[in-house]
Order: sequence, then C-alpha cells, then structure tokens
Amino acid sequence: MWSCPVRGALRKSKRTFAMSSQKSTFADVKTIGIDIGKNTFHLIGEDSRGAIVLRAKLTRAQLILRLSNAKRCVIGMEPCPGAHHLGRRLTALGHEVRLVPAQYVKPFLKGHKNYYRDAEAIAEAVQRPTMKFVAVKTPEQCDLLSTHRVRSRLVRQRTGIINQIRGILPERGIAIQRGPSPLRKALTQIFVRPPETLSPSIMCIIGDLALDWR
Repeated sequence: MWSCPVRGALRKSKRTFAMSSQKSTFADVKTIGIDIGKNTFHLIGEDSRGAIVLRAKLTRAQLILRLSNAKRCVIGMEPCPGAHHLGRRLTALGHEVRLVPAQYVKPFLKGHKNYYRDAEAIAEAVQRPTMKFVAVKTPEQCDLLSTHRVRSRLVRQRTGIINQIRGILPERGIAIQRGPSPLRKALTQIFVRPPETLSPSIMCIIGDLALDWR
C-alpha cells in the first residue's frame, strides 16, 4: 500500500520532537515559564536566543528535583495560589523568581489558551525589561494577607445579614434606626415579645439570621 513520504516524515519529526521534549534537560535553559496546576506543572524553557529548548509536564516532586539540579535561571509564574510558596522554594535553590500578573501575561499568549501556551507566554513576559512584577511574599506576609481577607469576608457577611433582616422587618410594620446596635436591641425585644405581624415562620427565619450574625 502506497503511503505519502512527506506525511511519514512529518509523523517521524513529531515523534522525534515529542521524545526530545520528554528527554530535554535544563542545560541550555535561561528562562522558564511555569503554568501552575493543582497536581502538575507545565514548563516551557527558552535559551539565551529565545528559542524553546524545554517542554515538560512535571509533578511537584519532580519539579523541585529537576530544578534543584538545574543551573541558575529566571523562572516566571503568575501569582496564583501556591506561587509564593513555590517561589520561596525555588529562590532557596538559587533561581531568580519573577511573578507576573495575569493581565500582563495575556498580551503574549499565542492562539487559544492551553497549559503550554500559558507557560510560553509567561516565559516571554518575564524577559521584558519594563515588565512589572509581584514580589514573592514571605510566610508572615501571606498570613497577614489571609487574615485581612478572612476579616473582610466576615464583615461582608455580617453586613449582608443585617441588610437582610432590615429588609424583612419593615414589610411587617417594624421600623428600626440605622446601625447594628439599634437592630440588636430591637431583635432582643422581638424575641422576648414577638409582634403579631411576625408569623412563626418569619420568626424562625429571623432567629436563624440572628444566630448567623452573632
């Protein structure tokens, strides 16, 4: 059966490229872009001329092992969850870590998004001399940021509960002054002596909201 020699050559070249990508080393890599996943990391490595010389998919353990034996290079990532922890570990290995915000990476994306294209875009972005980077945060800075975020969520949640209670009571003819203190005082009076305008089901709803508030 006749087969196209050009098509066969293309298949062979693709297989050769795939094998070389899997067996590629970090010897010639000067810049690495990493797309961070939950369990796996996709890497694109470029040499000093900007040519892609590394394309790899690694687990976290494989990533640390490979980069611990690699020459010092520039490593770019987006500051997504886990990037600061990984950045500290890679910095300890002697690499230069640069975190690029996602909105600055997007202009360098070629075609539709996938893991390797994202990693390639990151590798391109970190080499720009005017690029703005995010500093790798220390564990103490991450703890402080987490504290502020949790507190902000609790404040938003409390405000939402207060507004929800305030939206229920006026429809039952109960007007309350602005502020948490007047509302708390009014709720105490409502639970001691429920108004006739509040049905048992609404009292249960208000009770649940009050418990969430406290």
